[in-house]
Amino acid sequence: MYLNTHSYYSLRYGTLAIDKLVKLAQERNIRALALTDINNSTGMIDFVRICKENEIKPIGGIEFRNGNEFLYTGIAKNNEGMRELNEFVTWHNLNKSDYPARPKPFEHAYLVYPFRGKQTILPDDHEFIGVRKSDLMKLYSSDFSKDHSRLLIHHPVTFGDEKGYDIHQNLRAIDNNILLSKLKPEMLAHESEWMMETDQLLKPFRDFPQIIKNTERILGDCGIDYDYRTFKNKKTFTGNKADDQKLLTKLAYEGLEYRYGKNNKEAGRRVENELNIIFNLGFASYFLITWDIIHYSMSRGFYHVGRGSGANSVVAYCLKITDVDPIDLDLYFERFINPKRTSPPDFDIDYSWREREDVQDYIFKRYGEKHTALLGATSTFKGKSIFRELGKVYGLPKQEIDALVDNPETEVDKNEITRKIYEISQEVLDFPNLRSIHAGGILISEEPLSYYTALDLPPKGFPTTQWDMYVAEDIGFEKLDILSQRGIGHIRDAADIILQNRGIKVDVHEVDKFKNDKKVKGQLKKGETIGCFYIESPAMRGLLKKLHCDNYLSLVAASSIIRPGVAKSGMMRQYIHRFHHPDDFEYLHPIMRDQLEETYGVMVYQEDVIKVCHHFAGLDLADADVLRRAMSGKFRGHEEMKRIVDKFFSNCKERGYPDELTNEIWRQIDSFAGYSFSKAHSASYAVESFQSLFLKAYFPLEFMTAVINNFGGFYHTWVYFNEARRQGANIKLPCINNSTYATRIIGKDIYVGFVHIANLENKVAIRIEEERNHNGDFVDLEDFIRRVPIGIEQLIILIKIDAFRFTVSTKQELLWESHMLVSKEKKSVQNALFYSKPKTFTLPQLETSLIENAYDEIELIGFPVTMTHFDMLKTSFRGEILAKDMIQFVGKKVRMVGNLVTIKYVKTVKKEWMHFGTFLDATGEFFDSVHFPKSLQNYPFKGKGVYLILGEVTEEFEFPSLTVEKLAKLPLKGDPREA
Repeated sequence: MYLNTHSYYSLRYGTLAIDKLVKLAQERNIRALALTDINNSTGMIDFVRICKENEIKPIGGIEFRNGNEFLYTGIAKNNEGMRELNEFVTWHNLNKSDYPARPKPFEHAYLVYPFRGKQTILPDDHEFIGVRKSDLMKLYSSDFSKDHSRLLIHHPVTFGDEKGYDIHQNLRAIDNNILLSKLKPEMLAHESEWMMETDQLLKPFRDFPQIIKNTERILGDCGIDYDYRTFKNKKTFTGNKADDQKLLTKLAYEGLEYRYGKNNKEAGRRVENELNIIFNLGFASYFLITWDIIHYSMSRGFYHVGRGSGANSVVAYCLKITDVDPIDLDLYFERFINPKRTSPPDFDIDYSWREREDVQDYIFKRYGEKHTALLGATSTFKGKSIFRELGKVYGLPKQEIDALVDNPETEVDKNEITRKIYEISQEVLDFPNLRSIHAGGILISEEPLSYYTALDLPPKGFPTTQWDMYVAEDIGFEKLDILSQRGIGHIRDAADIILQNRGIKVDVHEVDKFKNDKKVKGQLKKGETIGCFYIESPAMRGLLKKLHCDNYLSLVAASSIIRPGVAKSGMMRQYIHRFHHPDDFEYLHPIMRDQLEETYGVMVYQEDVIKVCHHFAGLDLADADVLRRAMSGKFRGHEEMKRIVDKFFSNCKERGYPDELTNEIWRQIDSFAGYSFSKAHSASYAVESFQSLFLKAYFPLEFMTAVINNFGGFYHTWVYFNEARRQGANIKLPCINNSTYATRIIGKDIYVGFVHIANLENKVAIRIEEERNHNGDFVDLEDFIRRVPIGIEQLIILIKIDAFRFTVSTKQELLWESHMLVSKEKKSVQNALFYSKPKTFTLPQLETSLIENAYDEIELIGFPVTMTHFDMLKTSFRGEILAKDMIQFVGKKVRMVGNLVTIKYVKTVKKEWMHFGTFLDATGEFFDSVHFPKSLQNYPFKGKGVYLILGEVTEEFEFPSLTVEKLAKLPLKGDPREA
């Protein structure tokens, strides 16, 4: 009898998880149940599956509202009806329009309107009126007093009990962004909206048997079902499977010759074997669609990096989906596509952040908007954000909310309100809060996606599913990840800048050449990797130095070792030790030697975990694959996971392994959770790292300019300018005759781009460049003002950053002149027809200072250019030693001076904070520091700046760092502008 139930996917309204809603129905012996969440069908796939598991008939539907106004409920007769409802929601979402008060009738769905007394008799057989218990007495005086044929029982379900109503009220206040006390009745569900026994529900309607009968008939008429076993992606690329197989075979063998030449028997055998598996499992279209996207993007000149488990495939390598040679790396294809696997390997395709949207647009136009969508995601109520939301609802002052957010453990018992906030926060923890977008997932469906979901239109502008990757996997979709990253952008831009500045054309795809280049390998070994994709962080540079990493395979391993899982298990240090001392350790078990000899008995990749689970613990490949997916965050079946873990331990016991050995192996496996990389994934990253390394080794200035212009990387922009200077560049302040919107290199001079100037309007920056390109360089300030429309405030910014220094006038003189040439009220007029030269005046001598210029530079671009941070210090002391001297002072206490670059925050086992600092010395060289809790308590960091640091130089695998005893931020010379 329940045709209108809400789950917590009725965002900030419903209070019941799908499984809890179905469990309530089962406990009350309800055999048919309709899920009708508000304006969405997010929970429908899960709802149908869980209902079937509990032998309850699932009925699909959607409740429609404009804001807080309840309009009607749509109930699907069947899957076609669910499609109609989803398409109705989608149309209004894509067109950003309200729902009509009376929509056109649906062919396969019923509409149930709320009872409002005086209403016109409904003309369509698919329209009904829902009658609540509280409406029954009004029936006698309504238009339906004698005819009950179009009336149904309307008893919405929103919560499970009285406590649920309390949670509902809090959610409604959050949703309406008002105090709890300001909630109005129309914003809330009625407090009777909980699920009761059928007899209790029907009791008030006993005098209205027609209404009961109508409701039973609708329940009998309706029902939906999904097939969870079959692959839902587009089934063919060409239109039929036979042609798909022919095309994929042709492309694979053409690529085989391109990648391996004509006579590579091993590669030929691998291609033949892989094609057989791909065809048998029906994945040809998935490979061809991915190839099609790559083919399009390459035709546009876009760079890409293909990774994911699909990079284990020689066929993918031959199709140019990836640039990782699986044979060279001994990647085992069957680990990821085996006969027991029902979903294809995943491909992650990275593009430049500038080009990804173009590729997405192609996919939507190529495969059709009805069959294509971005994959959604769900943002949940978590952690501190809950306290902030609830604090506002209860009217707490901002100061108290901040205290509650920062220190919930100490603040929750402060008073009755904070205790209540804490109680509600625990109830709504992990409730869905907002629908958002997956980082890069795209679905391409055989059937219209509206059979499975309604679509949203987020700010990114492409239709997006209302459910997430886990639901997509459950129903049989495999996403294709089209991702963006800054690394690809700076590789492409570097090649363009090199051609422009040096006239040299670089083919960044000659990766084999880069891998064997002595200069590139030397850069890698020394950790000269600032700006290089994935290998520039302090931790990674330290690891490269500790490993003496100078080759591709070592970098592949390092790219995975640096992940938190290996470090957390303590095996990263073990790996480094074993790498340098391969005869100075014992394998935990002979099987570990057999399977992990390449990585010295350390599980580094997902494949290693699978090998150990399969060969050591006897799990089959299907279970091992579930474990792999769980470790990479792509699996949510907790019960299934528990079964596999139990099987791991029981198998080990049956094999007679000591508990101590089994527990240690599992500890290492478990530490991978959420962090592990496949070897193919690490190899793809390493390819991109080598491309960056080559560009930096031979074209360091152009490379750093490209890094700066892509606004991405581990460090702040000023660090990359420092690196460019360190590599021999002359860093120049913005100049109206030489700078462009982006940072520009001319020879060895790098001009800071207009984009970096705080508060300079984009249109002004672009207009300067356009005018200069059309009519030549500017002669002086007067010429500039005459040619570029600009207000006095914008002009002052350019003068203060010394963009007119070519005039040889001081900034003070230019500021004086600007006020005479431009009024505050009117912008300068471009190319005035009648122009009269203004009067000239003789100005008194105006003083200027280098330190004042430096403060202007910090204010406007964030860092000084004409002097260093060290030049601004009151003291001339630059430390007893520099970064390059540290290795000679191991075990000694020294004083060093460093400009703070970054801090890594880590919690100890005792839940105390310790920090890892990275600094630049006076020569621009990096050094690292370690700050234990006791030192931090007495000598904490005090923001960015230059510090005097006292500590002991320590060393690990010939990599020095400073264990800090004391530190103090050094004062700068005063700002003359303030005087």
